[in-house]
Amino acid sequence: MEVGLKGIVVTCHNPLPDGISLGVRMAESQWQEYQDLVQQTREQWAGKIDVRLGVEADWLPGLESYLEKQLASAPLNHVLGSVHPQLLEYREKFWKNDPQQYHKDYFSNLVLAAQTGLYDTLSHPDLVKNCFADHWDIAAMMDHIRHCLDDIAKTGIAMELNTSGILKIIKEFNPAPAIIQEMCQRQIPCVIGADAHTAKRVGDGYVPALDLLQASGYEQVSFFLDRKRHDIPIIKARESLTENCISNSA
Repeated sequence: MEVGLKGIVVTCHNPLPDGISLGVRMAESQWQEYQDLVQQTREQWAGKIDVRLGVEADWLPGLESYLEKQLASAPLNHVLGSVHPQLLEYREKFWKNDPQQYHKDYFSNLVLAAQTGLYDTLSHPDLVKNCFADHWDIAAMMDHIRHCLDDIAKTGIAMELNTSGILKIIKEFNPAPAIIQEMCQRQIPCVIGADAHTAKRVGDGYVPALDLLQASGYEQVSFFLDRKRHDIPIIKARESLTENCISNSA
Protein backbone atom coordinates (compact mmCIF):
# COMPACT_ATOMS: atom_id res chain seq x y z
CA MET A 1 0.00 0.00 0.00
CA GLU A 2 1.38 3.40 -1.01
CA VAL A 3 0.64 6.18 1.44
CA GLY A 4 2.98 8.88 0.20
CA LEU A 5 5.61 8.67 2.94
CA LYS A 6 9.12 9.66 1.92
CA GLY A 7 10.66 7.79 4.82
CA ILE A 8 9.98 5.74 7.91
CA VAL A 9 11.73 5.49 11.27
CA VAL A 10 11.33 2.00 12.72
CA THR A 11 10.64 2.22 16.46
CA CYS A 12 10.23 -1.26 17.93
CA HIS A 13 9.96 -1.76 21.69
CA ASN A 14 13.38 -1.77 23.33
CA PRO A 15 14.73 -4.68 25.38
CA LEU A 16 14.63 -4.26 29.14
CA PRO A 17 16.65 -5.98 31.87
CA ASP A 18 15.54 -9.00 33.87
CA GLY A 19 12.95 -10.01 31.29
CA ILE A 20 10.63 -7.09 32.03
CA SER A 21 7.50 -7.46 29.84
CA LEU A 22 9.44 -9.76 27.55
CA GLY A 23 6.27 -10.95 25.87
CA VAL A 24 5.81 -7.61 24.08
CA ARG A 25 9.39 -6.67 23.21
CA MET A 26 12.66 -7.98 21.88
CA ALA A 27 15.09 -9.72 24.23
CA GLU A 28 18.40 -8.13 25.11
CA SER A 29 20.10 -10.74 22.92
CA GLN A 30 18.13 -9.39 19.91
CA TRP A 31 19.20 -5.75 20.22
CA GLN A 32 21.98 -6.01 17.65
CA GLU A 33 19.86 -8.24 15.39
CA TYR A 34 17.20 -5.53 15.36
CA GLN A 35 19.72 -2.92 14.30
CA ASP A 36 21.04 -5.19 11.57
CA LEU A 37 17.55 -5.89 10.22
CA VAL A 38 16.75 -2.20 9.94
CA GLN A 39 20.09 -1.55 8.22
CA GLN A 40 19.45 -4.36 5.75
CA THR A 41 16.02 -2.92 5.00
CA ARG A 42 17.51 0.55 4.59
CA GLU A 43 19.93 -0.81 1.99
CA GLN A 44 17.23 -2.84 0.24
CA TRP A 45 14.95 0.16 -0.18
CA ALA A 46 17.63 2.78 -0.88
CA GLY A 47 16.45 5.25 -3.49
CA LYS A 48 12.80 4.34 -2.91
CA ILE A 49 12.10 5.17 0.71
CA ASP A 50 14.36 6.41 3.49
CA VAL A 51 14.38 3.76 6.25
CA ARG A 52 15.90 4.80 9.57
CA LEU A 53 16.61 3.16 12.92
CA GLY A 54 14.70 4.31 15.97
CA VAL A 55 13.33 2.75 19.13
CA GLU A 56 10.44 3.02 21.56
CA ALA A 57 12.07 2.95 24.98
CA ASP A 58 10.04 2.39 28.14
CA TRP A 59 10.31 4.55 31.23
CA LEU A 60 10.24 2.88 34.62
CA PRO A 61 11.87 4.31 37.74
CA GLY A 62 15.40 3.01 38.24
CA LEU A 63 16.07 2.15 34.59
CA GLU A 64 17.69 5.46 33.66
CA SER A 65 21.33 4.26 33.70
CA TYR A 66 20.42 1.11 31.78
CA LEU A 67 18.57 3.13 29.14
CA GLU A 68 21.32 5.71 28.83
CA LYS A 69 23.86 3.00 27.95
CA GLN A 70 21.46 1.19 25.63
CA LEU A 71 20.47 4.29 23.67
CA ALA A 72 24.10 5.37 23.33
CA SER A 73 25.03 1.98 21.87
CA ALA A 74 23.11 2.37 18.59
CA PRO A 75 22.93 4.98 15.79
CA LEU A 76 19.37 5.98 16.58
CA ASN A 77 17.37 8.61 14.72
CA HIS A 78 14.34 8.92 16.98
CA VAL A 79 13.76 7.75 20.53
CA LEU A 80 10.16 7.54 21.67
CA GLY A 81 9.73 7.59 25.42
CA SER A 82 6.85 5.41 26.58
CA VAL A 83 5.03 5.10 29.86
CA HIS A 84 2.97 1.90 29.55
CA PRO A 85 0.42 1.83 32.39
CA GLN A 86 -1.03 -1.49 31.25
CA LEU A 87 2.16 -3.44 31.98
CA LEU A 88 2.25 -5.63 35.06
CA GLU A 89 5.60 -4.19 36.15
CA TYR A 90 4.24 -0.64 35.97
CA ARG A 91 1.01 -1.53 37.76
CA GLU A 92 2.90 -3.24 40.58
CA LYS A 93 4.73 0.03 41.26
CA PHE A 94 1.88 2.52 40.91
CA TRP A 95 -1.49 0.88 41.55
CA LYS A 96 -2.98 2.20 44.81
CA ASN A 97 -6.51 0.84 44.58
CA ASP A 98 -7.70 4.15 43.17
CA PRO A 99 -8.34 4.48 39.40
CA GLN A 100 -8.39 8.29 39.43
CA GLN A 101 -5.06 8.40 41.28
CA TYR A 102 -3.67 5.91 38.78
CA HIS A 103 -4.63 8.28 35.98
CA LYS A 104 -3.04 11.25 37.73
CA ASP A 105 0.17 9.41 38.54
CA TYR A 106 0.56 8.47 34.88
CA PHE A 107 0.76 12.13 33.83
CA SER A 108 3.16 12.86 36.67
CA ASN A 109 5.30 10.01 35.37
CA LEU A 110 5.26 11.51 31.87
CA VAL A 111 6.93 14.52 33.45
CA LEU A 112 9.57 12.34 35.09
CA ALA A 113 10.24 10.60 31.78
CA ALA A 114 10.62 13.93 29.98
CA GLN A 115 12.97 15.24 32.65
CA THR A 116 15.43 12.36 32.16
CA GLY A 117 16.54 13.91 28.85
CA LEU A 118 16.74 10.41 27.37
CA TYR A 119 13.90 10.76 24.89
CA ASP A 120 13.05 12.87 21.85
CA THR A 121 9.28 12.40 22.04
CA LEU A 122 6.74 11.24 24.61
CA SER A 123 4.63 8.62 22.88
CA HIS A 124 0.85 8.14 23.03
CA PRO A 125 0.16 10.66 25.83
CA ASP A 126 -3.05 9.87 27.75
CA LEU A 127 -2.79 6.13 26.95
CA VAL A 128 -3.79 5.59 30.58
CA LYS A 129 -7.39 6.53 29.81
CA ASN A 130 -7.82 2.98 28.51
CA CYS A 131 -6.90 1.56 31.92
CA PHE A 132 -10.04 1.63 34.08
CA ALA A 133 -11.70 3.46 31.18
CA ASP A 134 -15.05 3.67 32.96
CA HIS A 135 -13.37 5.90 35.57
CA TRP A 136 -11.71 8.23 33.04
CA ASP A 137 -12.85 11.85 33.55
CA ILE A 138 -10.78 14.22 31.45
CA ALA A 139 -12.59 17.31 32.74
CA ALA A 140 -11.67 16.44 36.31
CA MET A 141 -8.10 15.69 35.22
CA MET A 142 -7.39 18.82 33.17
CA ASP A 143 -5.94 21.00 35.93
CA HIS A 144 -3.42 18.27 36.75
CA ILE A 145 -2.71 17.65 33.06
CA ARG A 146 -2.09 21.36 32.47
CA HIS A 147 0.36 21.46 35.36
CA CYS A 148 2.18 18.43 33.96
CA LEU A 149 2.28 19.96 30.47
CA ASP A 150 3.84 23.10 31.96
CA ASP A 151 6.69 20.97 33.29
CA ILE A 152 6.98 18.92 30.09
CA ALA A 153 7.21 22.10 27.99
CA LYS A 154 10.21 23.26 30.03
CA THR A 155 12.20 20.20 28.94
CA GLY A 156 11.90 20.92 25.19
CA ILE A 157 10.72 17.38 24.44
CA ALA A 158 8.16 16.71 21.71
CA MET A 159 4.92 14.82 22.22
CA GLU A 160 3.22 12.37 19.90
CA LEU A 161 -0.22 12.36 18.33
CA ASN A 162 -0.78 8.61 18.04
CA THR A 163 -3.50 7.50 15.64
CA SER A 164 -3.80 3.96 17.01
CA GLY A 165 -6.04 5.25 19.80
CA ILE A 166 -9.06 4.72 17.55
CA LEU A 167 -8.49 0.98 18.02
CA LYS A 168 -8.55 1.10 21.81
CA ILE A 169 -11.34 1.11 24.41
CA ILE A 170 -11.76 4.89 24.24
CA LYS A 171 -11.82 5.29 20.47
CA GLU A 172 -9.98 8.55 19.89
CA PHE A 173 -6.44 9.52 19.07
CA ASN A 174 -3.87 9.71 21.89
CA PRO A 175 -3.95 12.33 23.24
CA ALA A 176 -7.47 13.73 23.19
CA PRO A 177 -8.15 17.02 21.35
CA ALA A 178 -8.39 18.99 24.60
CA ILE A 179 -4.85 17.93 25.51
CA ILE A 180 -3.52 18.71 22.03
CA GLN A 181 -4.87 22.25 22.37
CA GLU A 182 -3.06 22.63 25.69
CA MET A 183 0.13 21.27 24.12
CA CYS A 184 -0.11 23.85 21.34
CA GLN A 185 -0.64 26.71 23.80
CA ARG A 186 2.66 25.69 25.44
CA GLN A 187 4.45 25.38 22.07
CA ILE A 188 5.21 21.69 22.64
CA PRO A 189 6.31 20.21 19.29
CA CYS A 190 4.13 17.38 18.01
CA VAL A 191 5.08 14.25 16.06
CA ILE A 192 2.51 11.98 14.36
CA GLY A 193 2.79 8.21 14.68
CA ALA A 194 0.51 5.34 13.68
CA ASP A 195 1.92 2.83 16.20
CA ALA A 196 1.33 0.49 13.27
CA HIS A 197 2.45 -2.96 14.50
CA THR A 198 1.22 -4.26 11.12
CA ALA A 199 2.20 -3.14 7.61
CA LYS A 200 -1.36 -2.23 6.62
CA ARG A 201 -1.53 0.45 9.34
CA VAL A 202 1.61 2.36 8.31
CA GLY A 203 0.48 5.97 7.88
CA ASP A 204 -3.02 5.15 9.10
CA GLY A 205 -5.00 8.21 10.09
CA TYR A 206 -2.27 10.73 9.26
CA VAL A 207 -4.56 13.06 7.28
CA PRO A 208 -7.17 13.48 10.04
CA ALA A 209 -4.33 13.73 12.56
CA LEU A 210 -2.82 16.63 10.63
CA ASP A 211 -6.26 18.22 10.37
CA LEU A 212 -6.70 17.88 14.14
CA LEU A 213 -3.32 19.48 14.79
CA GLN A 214 -4.20 22.37 12.51
CA ALA A 215 -7.61 22.82 14.13
CA SER A 216 -5.89 22.87 17.53
CA GLY A 217 -3.63 25.75 16.50
CA TYR A 218 -0.53 23.98 15.21
CA GLU A 219 1.02 25.25 12.00
CA GLN A 220 3.88 22.73 11.87
CA VAL A 221 4.37 19.03 12.49
CA SER A 222 7.70 17.54 13.57
CA PHE A 223 9.86 14.51 12.87
CA PHE A 224 13.33 13.39 14.00
CA LEU A 225 16.44 12.32 12.12
CA ASP A 226 19.77 11.74 13.87
CA ARG A 227 18.05 12.72 17.15
CA LYS A 228 17.43 16.25 15.77
CA ARG A 229 13.96 17.68 15.36
CA HIS A 230 12.77 18.94 12.00
CA ASP A 231 9.57 20.97 11.55
CA ILE A 232 7.53 21.21 8.35
CA PRO A 233 4.31 23.11 7.60
CA ILE A 234 1.23 20.98 8.10
CA ILE A 235 -0.07 22.02 4.69
CA LYS A 236 3.07 20.70 3.03
CA ALA A 237 2.94 17.43 4.98
CA ARG A 238 -0.70 16.90 4.09
CA GLU A 239 -0.10 17.47 0.38
CA SER A 240 2.48 14.67 0.30
CA LEU A 241 0.08 12.03 1.63
CA THR A 242 -2.39 9.89 -0.29
CA GLU A 243 -5.98 9.04 0.51
CA ASN A 244 -4.68 5.79 2.08
CA CYS A 245 -3.60 7.90 5.07
CA ILE A 246 -7.15 8.93 5.93
CA SER A 247 -8.02 5.83 7.94
CA ASN A 248 -7.92 2.11 7.42
CA SER A 249 -9.17 1.31 10.90
CA ALA A 250 -12.10 3.51 11.81
